[in-house]
Amino acid sequence: MTSPAPATAFLVIGAGELGTAMIDSLTAHIAGNELSDTVSVLLRPSTGEPTAQKARQLEELRAAGVAVVHAEVAAASTTELAEILGQYDTVISCLGFAAGAGTQRKLTEAALAARVPRYLPWQFGADYDLVGRGSPQNLFDEQLDVRDLLRAQHDTRWIIVSTGMFTSFLFEPAFGVVDDATNTVHALGSWDNAVTLTTPEDIGRLTTDVLYAQPPFVDDVVYLAGDTITYRQLADIVDDTRNTRVRRVEWTVEHLHAELADDPTDTMKKYRAVFAEGIGVAWPLEQSFNHANGIATTTAGQWAREQLRSNLAS
Repeated sequence: MTSPAPATAFLVIGAGELGTAMIDSLTAHIAGNELSDTVSVLLRPSTGEPTAQKARQLEELRAAGVAVVHAEVAAASTTELAEILGQYDTVISCLGFAAGAGTQRKLTEAALAARVPRYLPWQFGADYDLVGRGSPQNLFDEQLDVRDLLRAQHDTRWIIVSTGMFTSFLFEPAFGVVDDATNTVHALGSWDNAVTLTTPEDIGRLTTDVLYAQPPFVDDVVYLAGDTITYRQLADIVDDTRNTRVRRVEWTVEHLHAELADDPTDTMKKYRAVFAEGIGVAWPLEQSFNHANGIATTTAGQWAREQLRSNLAS
């Protein structure tokens, strides 16, 4: 008679769009498989009376059996964070670039100082090894610092999950690729440049599958891909979804670099320039964990059609 596997204590850092999807997927997997694993979430301390949205979030977390831990990651020292992270078997950082420069490195240093058995850093984006240092998006260099820290040690097992861009971000008005106001789709670099896209819901679901995979992933980069499309295909998707014909304007690498040089602190211009270069921002679907395991994901076309229906209904 085999003894049951010891319970795993998960800590998810952050409960934004991705953190919430991660928590939902982990708790659903644990409940569906009648496991004794636990999920906790690290949130910023509340100041004053919580908003209705915050109160509802906390109530939903409690109802799902998720324990809430508080810490101000930006202000806390590495030692203080290590004391918290060291209480868990698996730590998953869902705290992105909005947390500020240095956050990804500090969280990784804390996880390593605590000798967390397994750590998933915030790397839910590009293949930073291929992007390399000195890219137009300077925050990407810190992602390479994180990888260097993880690869230089052997006490903490790590998994990097590369997902490409959040699907919704490609359609974000501020990003400027899909411009509703002028009925225009802009190609970043070239119409044949590709971008890999994955929804947060798929990232949460697939990352949960990666965490429970047997044999386990150890010190490895795992690629996910909800979809990989070119900007030409994106324009076709917008045409089909809206039953229209969009204007198609190519923004060359030179044009986007010139824009960034004129406004070097603009975040969106940094992202547009790095994606225009087309290096490390897309990989074939066949290379993905989900394709290898026959797991269906939300395509860009499906996402666009669903959002159109939602917008028409609202």
